[in-house]
Amino acid sequence: MNDISGQCQQVCDTIVKFYSAIKASYPDIKIISSCDRSAISSHNPADLYDVHVYTSSGDMFSKSRMFDNTACIGPKAIVSEYAVTGNDARRGTLIAALAEAAFLILSIKTHDVVEIASCAPLFINDNDQRWNPDAIVFNSWQHYGCPNYWMLHFFKDSSGATLHPSTIQLPNYDQLVTSAITWNNPHDGNTYMKIKVVNFGRKDVSLNIYVTGLETDIQTFGSIKTVLMSGWLRDENSFQQPDKVVPAASPITNAGKQISILVDERHVVVAN
Repeated sequence: MNDISGQCQQVCDTIVKFYSAIKASYPDIKIISSCDRSAISSHNPADLYDVHVYTSSGDMFSKSRMFDNTACIGPKAIVSEYAVTGNDARRGTLIAALAEAAFLILSIKTHDVVEIASCAPLFINDNDQRWNPDAIVFNSWQHYGCPNYWMLHFFKDSSGATLHPSTIQLPNYDQLVTSAITWNNPHDGNTYMKIKVVNFGRKDVSLNIYVTGLETDIQTFGSIKTVLMSGWLRDENSFQQPDKVVPAASPITNAGKQISILVDERHVVVAN
């Protein structure tokens, strides 16, 4: 027992020495620990801790709130790998993309405790597909994006954005996840608002969403509603049907700080 305790102490001392030496020479480098957050301490220091989330679509939707009660003080999480796997994921389905969208929305809303989130894996060669699902599938002359690839397009403007409180007037329904952000487009210098809604439940909902904290009024024209949709929850894209599950856009006529929007069952909708 004394030998084991001594070996553990030597490991801890080594970790501290490495951490201190790296920080002394490269203070901007962030040290990532593979340990659980609870194991990080002065004897096992780290700036970030690695989290992997692989599960079913229903459980992934539930895990969208896994960081709600995490303390803001201390190391942040880096969700280096997340993916819906198993029977409902197959080779990349609509229902898997919906669950992952909910997980990402809540991860962004808890940005004070989640530093980074990235899907796994991103690319796969169809001739050597050892893992499912994957965001982009290719062979020697073709490629297509899976539903979760198209879902990620809804989040490409989230980096550096401002998150705004949003209120949904819909009691007794816990199958919705929403967020509202504003972001500055570097190409035209304008500021845009984007509202994301995931309806993971089995009924259509008509929402009244009110967004606060906006510095300027919202233009009432030019807004777009984009829906990731298909005819069946387990629909997949393929080389033969690369656009079976893709976003579909339509104009919004009632854009404003308060907006009414219809979200069909098992859909993700983005208003921009």
